[in-house]
Amino acid sequence: MKRAALYVIAGPAGIAAYGLVRLWARSDGVYGPGIDWQAAHLVALAGMVCFVPGVLALSRLLPGSPWRTGVVTLTMVGLAATMVQFGADIVEGLLAADRAEMSALGADFKDIPGVEMAFYDVVPQFFFLGLVVLAGMLAARRRLPWWSVPLLIAGIVLPVVTLDLLPVAGLAMLLAFAPALPALGQQGERADLPISVH
Repeated sequence: MKRAALYVIAGPAGIAAYGLVRLWARSDGVYGPGIDWQAAHLVALAGMVCFVPGVLALSRLLPGSPWRTGVVTLTMVGLAATMVQFGADIVEGLLAADRAEMSALGADFKDIPGVEMAFYDVVPQFFFLGLVVLAGMLAARRRLPWWSVPLLIAGIVLPVVTLDLLPVAGLAMLLAFAPALPALGQQGERADLPISVH
């Protein structure tokens, strides 16, 4: 399987893995700071990083247009904000001696004007909105089946109900984009073809 397809798999898989590590870490009633907190958030951050080339690869299944550029830009802005959020959680976990201190550090960061809106409440949602619109555009071009869009929406909404559903959410997102994997593989094969000179 070509690299582009692997990135599309790795992004949602990172969300699912984050959820699984988080559930395991919370099983003893103590979650953060510590190795378990860092492991969960590093896995999540790696998943977000993989979404960058994954989204770009999916967008290349569509013809170039201002709409495509706008959706990709929106998604990337949301992704960047989400990465900052996870990065802050990792730093706070490293600096804090206990859960109370970690919460205090997080509150101090959010108290900085604009931070809560930019990295927590508003801008990170652009990532999920962009994914849904991108999936809709791919479905309209028959690059994805119609059911990919509601399945993706379900994967996005489930963690809002409870973060314990993150593994299911990651799996739902992966299944939503899975029908595009063969096309992504063909895209990679075309890119690997030698350029003929006449």
